[in-house]
Amino acid sequence: MNEIILNKRKNGMPMLILCIVLYFAAVLLLIFGANAWRLPGALRGLLILVSVVWLALGWILFLGLKVIRPQEALVLTLFGNYVGTLRGEGFYWVNPFCVAVNPAAKTKLSQSGDVDSGEGTSLLTTLATGKQSAEMPTKKISLKVMTLSNSRQKINDCLGNPVEIGIAVMWRVTDTAKAVFNVDNYKEYLSLQCDSALREIVRIYPYDVAPNVDTTGDGIADEGSLRGSSELVARRIRDEIQSKVESAGLEILEARITYLAYAPEIAAVMLQRQQASAIIDARKMIVDGAVGMVEMALDRLAERGTVELDEERKAAMVSNLLVVLCGNKDAQPIVNSGSLY
Repeated sequence: MNEIILNKRKNGMPMLILCIVLYFAAVLLLIFGANAWRLPGALRGLLILVSVVWLALGWILFLGLKVIRPQEALVLTLFGNYVGTLRGEGFYWVNPFCVAVNPAAKTKLSQSGDVDSGEGTSLLTTLATGKQSAEMPTKKISLKVMTLSNSRQKINDCLGNPVEIGIAVMWRVTDTAKAVFNVDNYKEYLSLQCDSALREIVRIYPYDVAPNVDTTGDGIADEGSLRGSSELVARRIRDEIQSKVESAGLEILEARITYLAYAPEIAAVMLQRQQASAIIDARKMIVDGAVGMVEMALDRLAERGTVELDEERKAAMVSNLLVVLCGNKDAQPIVNSGSLY
């Protein structure tokens, strides 16, 4: 079902004035008909009947008055048939028998726009109770950009490690007819599709860079990971969600990873693994630097002829320098005042 925009003029104020004037006219006619004894009885009865009927049923026209604020829309149906959508701020008057439809009006998610602002509560109630009651659900559909933040999920990555991850999705309604009629509740539908898309994408990536893992599907191992390729992962999550909610008239503007960590049951083990990997990398760097410094020291001594060392003394010197340069603590040299032999 495609959206039909009602290009009606903003005729709410003229109709409001007209209805009020007609009410005053009905009251005057009722008074005049009741006191005009000189008029024929049939005419008096007709005036009184018309006045009473208008006073009893004229309020129905007031039901057609609709106020639309900026970035809001109203989906209207008439006896079950889709009439169209009111877009654009203004004061409108439509068929009073038209009914506004919004199946997600009472749905509250962890997202912007679903907060208790206290609107719709009378001042007397607020003063009497000392607190604001929940906002009355509205049938209007917000066209603003909203942020959906679903609860964190525990998902196994491509290596089978449980990972906790949370995302924030920026979205908005682009086709009100599809959002209302194509799905039962577009807010719940979006929330479920976000969870599903998140699981599908996270299962493709490892938490950290791992060897022989293909995350792009081209058959070649790459260095993609949840921790190191967050921008790419978020983009793929956004595209996956968009493909699922296209039929619901929703547009996904952006998806961002808000929380990423190993599950508590393996977090300590993975932390030790990361620490061990960091220690090994640091040791490799220290050893490479120490070997380079020893080579430089031997070359300088040989070039300048400062001292001539045989192979045994060179080995002893290399051993001592490596111990000093690679040790975790400061060296405490022992001075030998005698001969080495």
